[in-house]
Amino acid sequence: MRCLQIFILISLLMSPQSVIWAAESEVLSPLTMGVFPRRNATVTFQLFRPLADYLSTQLGREVKLITTKDFKSFWDSVEQQRYDLVHYNQYHYVVSQKKFGYQVILKNEEFGESTIAGAIIVRKDSGITSMQDLKGKKIIFGGGPKAMQSYIVATYLLRWGGLLAGEYEEAFAKNPPNAILSAYYGQAAAAGSGDKVLNLEVVKQHIDIKEMNVLARGAQLPHLPWAVKAAIDSTLRDKIQHLLSHLNDTAEGRQLLNSAHLTALVPATDAEYNSHRSIIRTVYGNDYAK
Repeated sequence: MRCLQIFILISLLMSPQSVIWAAESEVLSPLTMGVFPRRNATVTFQLFRPLADYLSTQLGREVKLITTKDFKSFWDSVEQQRYDLVHYNQYHYVVSQKKFGYQVILKNEEFGESTIAGAIIVRKDSGITSMQDLKGKKIIFGGGPKAMQSYIVATYLLRWGGLLAGEYEEAFAKNPPNAILSAYYGQAAAAGSGDKVLNLEVVKQHIDIKEMNVLARGAQLPHLPWAVKAAIDSTLRDKIQHLLSHLNDTAEGRQLLNSAHLTALVPATDAEYNSHRSIIRTVYGNDYAK
């Protein structure tokens, strides 16, 4: 009787149904996709939920979309390595690569361009025509001190324009669009932002962007990156990169890109972000990742 029980147990363990159950359990292991709060949380979910659903279908496993209300809480989750796939700014990537081994796989293409520049933006009727005109005035930066275009590159531009720390008042908006809105409504003399932010629908719906002027613009550098954490195996990493970089090949994929206000997702490499590393060191010093 004992031998019969052992035989039945082994048979059950080796049955095709048990193999199917194991495979289903593996397939259903979820991935977490984090998207940084470039826009508010509600808009972010609307834009990127279809993309997460598409990946869920193609990968055969749930892809959970997560965002936060502000840059600080988002960065806390990056430091906790909560995201398997993450879309964030260039500063986030550079630091997370150095500290945690995140690997860039893609970058945004928006309005047909896969580069973006930091900018200082003012109202055309402000009377501000040079950086020196901002001395003693309030400048509002979008997203906080870890915002690559809106703060780090904008600060880099201010330094090149001859303004030192303390020669102007710093303030922060929750995100780059809000910074531009603040400058438009006279709550600050200028806004630090990415140069493409003026073209975002969330901005154009609220203000007349023709009333705004780009006072200074940095160099065009590789756009916002997408990265995977170090624990993701190379096969899964390459599959995610392939799926997202080939969305333009189908009508369904183009619709997904359009829904996310993208024109493409383009393969990217770590070396492309060396220029960002140089700018970050200029603003924050060599210990920026501590």
